[in-house]
Amino acid sequence: MILTKLEIIKQVRKNRIKIQPFNEELLNPNSYNYRLADQLIEFDTDLDAKEKPKFRKIIIPESGYILKPGKLYLASTYEKIGSDNFVTQLIGRSSMGRLGLFLQITAPLGHVGTFHSWTLELKVVQPLRVYPLMKIGQVTFWKIKGRKTRTYKNGEYKQFQSAQISKFYKELK
Repeated sequence: MILTKLEIIKQVRKNRIKIQPFNEELLNPNSYNYRLADQLIEFDTDLDAKEKPKFRKIIIPESGYILKPGKLYLASTYEKIGSDNFVTQLIGRSSMGRLGLFLQITAPLGHVGTFHSWTLELKVVQPLRVYPLMKIGQVTFWKIKGRKTRTYKNGEYKQFQSAQISKFYKELK
């Protein structure tokens, strides 16, 4: 069951949902708008699942940065988001989709027990200028059904506070 705006506020006040910084103006009827942090990772070459990818880090200037089609970008949420009590799901905003931005296509689900800035997957169908702190996506919170067996306290990516490249190449070695 998805939480509504009023329930999100209630759970934030009880510290059962953590969003830092939290701003009630970013709430929707059943989600919270998260913002884009000021860094991007842009991949320079073809990717190979067995090799550590080559990439460059970009600081997004106040004037914005143009994302280009045919490239994969990783970014992160400005906010740290998480919960020991609810499942997070990061999804795109329809207004961004109408600008040709595909966001979180393959990894929208967060695990119970995580609290960090989330890595975002970005692809565009045409050039699109993005800006630091722009509302880029939304997060929803879902009640858990069944007994909670463990949380994701020791997940591989949870300690990071900025976008992280895939570590999949380590699994194939």
